[in-house]
Amino acid sequence: MGRDFFWVLEEALKGGVQLVQLREKYLSKDLFVEKALRAKELCETYGVPLIINDAVDVAHAVGAFGLHVGQQDLPLLLAKEQLGRSTPIGLSLDHRGNLSDPSAAEAWYFGVSPIFPTPTKPDTYGSWGLDGLRWLREKTDKPLVAIGNINTGNASDVIAQGADCLAIVSAICGAANPGITAERFLREIENGLTCR
Repeated sequence: MGRDFFWVLEEALKGGVQLVQLREKYLSKDLFVEKALRAKELCETYGVPLIINDAVDVAHAVGAFGLHVGQQDLPLLLAKEQLGRSTPIGLSLDHRGNLSDPSAAEAWYFGVSPIFPTPTKPDTYGSWGLDGLRWLREKTDKPLVAIGNINTGNASDVIAQGADCLAIVSAICGAANPGITAERFLREIENGLTCR
């Protein structure tokens, strides 16, 4: 996106982002650790927890709040063994069948992906849509993090249908002012909560 990652991160934090997940599939471990340490320090300044995507070794090295694993990543139960059972670990749900996987019972939260088709994750099984999200909300009490082409025009609907949290990449990172955009999302979340 051509801008300094840490500038975007701090602007988003100033705007009220309440949780950050760092995903770096192509960095070396050393560079990932370096970036994660800096991100964690910035997040801590704003009292915001940092979750690392997929990399157990990086999460452990930087003392991250938690870890997120996808269906093709390190198995959640193995990640719990390595990080400790009390470490919050989220699990991606790509389709309804993932909910019956034994590791789903051990997840701290579910990343529901994608809600809407998204260019940042083209290799998916299809999208959940609002109906799928509502179905999932009826099946579990675990927190649901909605992922996939969420913007200020659909965020309140996603929350109203049962999401507890929104994972947003492009709409904030690509915004002219990430902080103002984060503030708009917070208002949409509040609107969605009033519609439940």
